[in-house]
Amino acid sequence: MTFIKKISLPAIFALAVCCLGCDSGPQPLSKKDLAATAQLETGRFALQKMLAPARFWSPDAQPVRMESTNLKDTNGHDGKAVFWRAMFASPARQKAETFTWAGIATDEPRGVNHGAEDTYNPANRSARSFDLNFLKVDTDKAFEVAQEHGGKQVLEKDPKVTVGYLLDFDVQSNQLRWHVIYGGSESTGKLTVLVDASSGSFLRKE
Repeated sequence: MTFIKKISLPAIFALAVCCLGCDSGPQPLSKKDLAATAQLETGRFALQKMLAPARFWSPDAQPVRMESTNLKDTNGHDGKAVFWRAMFASPARQKAETFTWAGIATDEPRGVNHGAEDTYNPANRSARSFDLNFLKVDTDKAFEVAQEHGGKQVLEKDPKVTVGYLLDFDVQSNQLRWHVIYGGSESTGKLTVLVDASSGSFLRKE
C-alpha cells in the first residue's frame, strides 16, 4: 500500500497540472504574432507558384496581370507581400481565370487557390497576356529602383505608408512593367513608380 501511494501521488499531481493547462486553453494570436507567422514572398515567386495550377487549368495559360495585397500588418517595404492575385488567360479557349497565392490562411487556405472562369478577348490591348520568361526583375529589385526615384522620401515622411505592386504588359511601349505603389491604389496613392520588369530600368513616376 505504501508503494502504491508513492507512485499514485505524483501521478495525481501531474494529472492536476495537465487539467489546469487544459482549462486555460490556447490564447488567440495577436496581429503582431499573426504577421510573424506569415510567409511573405516576392511577386515572381508567387507567380511561379501559380503557373503550374494555371497550366493544369489550361495548357496555354499565360499571365495577364498580377497585384499584391498587404494583410496582417505587413507593409511591402522589402518587395514582398503575403497575398498575390493574378489573372491568367487562355487565348485558344478565350477564357480567363484568377489565381491567388497566400502566405497565411485568410478566407482561403495558405498556398495557391483559384476562382471561377470568365470570358477573355485576346484582341483587347489593355489585357494582353505575356510570357513569364520576360519577367527577369523581381519586386525586391523594383522596390530598390522606386526608392531611388522618390519612394525613400515618401517613407521617411511617413514610415507607415504601405507599398503595393502591380505587374502588367504595356502593348504601346512593348514593355512588361512593375508599378510600385506607395499608399493605397494607383489613383489614390502618394506615389507610383514604374519599373521595366525585364531590364530593371526606371521608366517614370506618377
